[in-house]
Amino acid sequence: MKTFAVAVAAGLSLSACVTINAPITSTGSDNNEAVTQYPIETAFLNIYTKERRDTLVAMVGSQQISADITVTPKGTMTFDSKQVQAAEVSTISKIDARITSETMSTNYYTLNPLIFHGYTDRSGEYSVSTPLNTIPKMATPSADQSYPLLTENVYSDSSKTQKTALYRQNWSLTSDSRNSAWLCIDNSANLLSISPDGSTSECYRINVKGDILSSKVSINVPSNASIKTITLVSQ
Repeated sequence: MKTFAVAVAAGLSLSACVTINAPITSTGSDNNEAVTQYPIETAFLNIYTKERRDTLVAMVGSQQISADITVTPKGTMTFDSKQVQAAEVSTISKIDARITSETMSTNYYTLNPLIFHGYTDRSGEYSVSTPLNTIPKMATPSADQSYPLLTENVYSDSSKTQKTALYRQNWSLTSDSRNSAWLCIDNSANLLSISPDGSTSECYRINVKGDILSSKVSINVPSNASIKTITLVSQ
């Protein structure tokens, strides 16, 4: 599964194009510790498979960076010899309103239970995912618990002869208020090599129905032997 954070990081080529002066963080929220269960599977479906649009923005020094994300369901397809459902993701990345990249990828998944099988993109990149745990129907927020989601083997093309990357994804759920929580999907740096874009995290503020209320994408960028964090927040 190609996360939006990975697409944004690659599209902006942050390590090369942006001068990073300091971490950018989002504003705080009502830190109420009410224990409520949230529909995690529904939230994942709303994030990655349902039609939606989102614009993420951050100021980094004097530069404004942004990403326009559009998800479009594509129906039934065949991927890696399986019949699956597909959702296309378009990401338009900008620095100071100048388009730096337009990417298109397709995530493939099946339902009952929800499993992500991989993705393809316009460059020919071909990924096969291996689930590490079943995505639960419901979950309770926990401040210090993270759950394995999947591993992602990425190849240069559909022949799968040249592996270019290996990623691991985890998810977590933390309280935000009595009626909302943050669902976060963390993507490791490339485990096969030193990733120029570092690790990423995308978080979605959801309500008790699994609806997306807001979102933010954090990119940990290696810079001069240290890590700088850039967080883009939905508008």
